[in-house]
Amino acid sequence: MSDAIHHECGLAMIRLRKPLSYYQEKYGTPLHGLKCLQLLMRKMRNRGQDGAGMATIKLDHPPGKKFISRKRSNKTNYLDDLWKGVYKRFDELSPEQLADPDYLKMNLPYTGELMMGHLRYGTHGSNDIETCHPFLRQSNWKTRCLIVAGNFNLTNVDELFQELVELGQYPKEKSDTVTVLEKIGHFLDDEVQRIHQWHKPDGHSNIEINDIIADELDVQRLLKRASKKFDGGYVMGGMIGHGDGFVMRDPAGIRPAFYFENEEFIAVASERPALQTVFNVPFGTIKEVKPGHALIMKKNGDMLMKPFTKLLPRAACSFERIYFSRGTDRDIYLERKELGRLLAPAVVKAIDYDFNNTVFSYIPNTAETAYQGMIEGLEQELTAWKKKALKKKQKQGKNGMSKILNTKVRNEKIVVKDGKTRTFIADTSSRGDMVSHVYDVTYGIVRNNVDTLVLLDDSIVRGTTMRDSIIKIVSRLKPKRILIVSSAPQIRYPDCYGIDMSRMGEFVAFKAMEALLEKKGKKRLMKQVHKKALEELKKPDAKQRNVVQELYDQFSYEQVSDMIAKIITPKGTEPQIDVIYQTIEDLRIACPDNNGDWYFSGNYPTPGGFRVVNKAFCNYMIGSNERAY
Repeated sequence: MSDAIHHECGLAMIRLRKPLSYYQEKYGTPLHGLKCLQLLMRKMRNRGQDGAGMATIKLDHPPGKKFISRKRSNKTNYLDDLWKGVYKRFDELSPEQLADPDYLKMNLPYTGELMMGHLRYGTHGSNDIETCHPFLRQSNWKTRCLIVAGNFNLTNVDELFQELVELGQYPKEKSDTVTVLEKIGHFLDDEVQRIHQWHKPDGHSNIEINDIIADELDVQRLLKRASKKFDGGYVMGGMIGHGDGFVMRDPAGIRPAFYFENEEFIAVASERPALQTVFNVPFGTIKEVKPGHALIMKKNGDMLMKPFTKLLPRAACSFERIYFSRGTDRDIYLERKELGRLLAPAVVKAIDYDFNNTVFSYIPNTAETAYQGMIEGLEQELTAWKKKALKKKQKQGKNGMSKILNTKVRNEKIVVKDGKTRTFIADTSSRGDMVSHVYDVTYGIVRNNVDTLVLLDDSIVRGTTMRDSIIKIVSRLKPKRILIVSSAPQIRYPDCYGIDMSRMGEFVAFKAMEALLEKKGKKRLMKQVHKKALEELKKPDAKQRNVVQELYDQFSYEQVSDMIAKIITPKGTEPQIDVIYQTIEDLRIACPDNNGDWYFSGNYPTPGGFRVVNKAFCNYMIGSNERAY
């Protein structure tokens, strides 16, 4: 992807079902679970570059001994720094001590049976250590201690925050993470108190009641009560001090979560390939955490999958398939190839089947799989063209059949990414366009003023890197024409579920639509829709509709693409620049189970999404850079 967009965090959780001595005997170290957590996080490092954290809980630890350990890092080399800090505590131990599970659990941190790791992508706000997950809510009562981490964005934090205030709480800050922690924590306290009051009249001691609470705590009921008004996309993980754990997924399945279990482990992660690699298990053993359900890990090692909220129509994030998730997942790999293959007919039409004078390439690195699919589709199109051309030659009795047979798809690696940088900074204190020239090109392949150069990217969000870097540098090759192809549809609307795309005016598709309104003398419609959006915002979220769609409805999909081509063309560029975008219809064909396409279609899966799109448009109209949620 040329325009880097920040998104979604990564979550990992492991519950060891055996005592540490088992892992010492089978795997050669009592720290095997810890090493699995470390590897899970490394395999999902694509999901976070702003920080990382981990926490562990020791089961049945004696009073007076620390049973919760947490470590976080926001350093540039956050993963190395995090795990260096964890393992530093073991550096001075003797080989005998390192092989003694009982000694390690009694005397060293990070030796618990329940553990959770988190990789942070900061979509908004500062990037200090206090914003790194996991978050900890401490208490002298083990059953009231709570650790929370997650991959989530809630659209109604203000409403949830106000509820906490009305309960008499005084939250230390207004953020979705702190709000979630305190919301779940409040109902955890309530559930613990309810069980305590129920059993106290029976003559049980407080120590005995603590054990009863650990056995009887209804995590499903707790999460039902705590999440009643959550609106957003989320996968939230939690660990309770006595040893229960849970991972809950939003009712539309917007954010991904997978799990694996056997007699040794229960493991949950944001990405399936990470689980396959770490635990060396086949594809079929990894399952999805069901939308609207919580995977609950009880202290006794039992695992339950329980609903905690009413299901919404499935709207799993399609951008996960296009870009965010690692392409080593079998389904994602095949879907990305299909996205590329489905573009082939439009591409050959755009080049008028002139394969001999067209060079095909892609923008590294995440577009590579879609490019493979496009090449396969082009080969199919070329084969069909050859059959027709040969049949025509045979009827005409003309020579030149060998030329037809020798026609090939000129598949080349033209663009090279020789550096790694961030073209969009998530820290709002330094946010701004930082388009960096990190691309180079292969010279001598594209024929000057003869060849068309087709470049596939997986999406074009803002168009700044495409305009200021890629097109400028490939223009040095002097192609006759440059055709930019996007495997994702036009990004028209803001996201509010965890992706850094909340400001409408930044989207090149929005700029193109506004330019078309200006060109067609319809700019007045912007003010009219602004008034409608203000009226919508007076309604409850569930009653609002996306009025911005009315503006895009004024033009065809191709008209918007053509205007985008003009916007991303640098001044003084000699080659003709054209753009082809994936259609939403073909996206749904390629990714049939991940139909959450609100950033393309404007059809949001939760009521809060419609408020966000209307608010984002109003912010743009008054020149506000404020976040819309």
